[in-house]
Amino acid sequence: MRSSTGNRSTADGSTTDGSTAGGEGTERAGPGRDLPALLAGAASATAACGALLALTDSGSPLRGPCALFFLLAAPALAIAVALRGLDPFGRLTAALAGAVALDMLVAQAMLTVHRWSVTGGIVAVTALSLLILLATRVRHGAGSRERTPEGSKTGQSFVTAKPTDS
Repeated sequence: MRSSTGNRSTADGSTTDGSTAGGEGTERAGPGRDLPALLAGAASATAACGALLALTDSGSPLRGPCALFFLLAAPALAIAVALRGLDPFGRLTAALAGAVALDMLVAQAMLTVHRWSVTGGIVAVTALSLLILLATRVRHGAGSRERTPEGSKTGQSFVTAKPTDS
């Protein structure tokens, strides 16, 4: 395989002159580079339409599937944001399992108190998802700020040595 400059590429992807054949740091070109953003936007629009159709008690045939998508997507997104440290597959699996568990918890609580309604379920899941996002934001926001010792404006701490008896 030859690069455009005529240098041979090695097994690790670098060329004989030391540069990489793919060009590190270059933006990926092609029709698929905006696909993740497009899919995220479509998922957000579908979830928002599902919540809106359910809250307005619409008779649309899309009400059920879109509302179900919202009931899975909203808590899954909140849980996925909270699990930033995991690898993507583990994060997706945990977020979907947590979303199903949260939905079942809301349904069980509403059935227990004899207050079952679709609108109430949508509102409850939305509120719990927002609480999870808010708790995550507060936790990560508080942890990222530097703690400065009292009396120190620069944040530097000074160590004082005790005199020893010799």
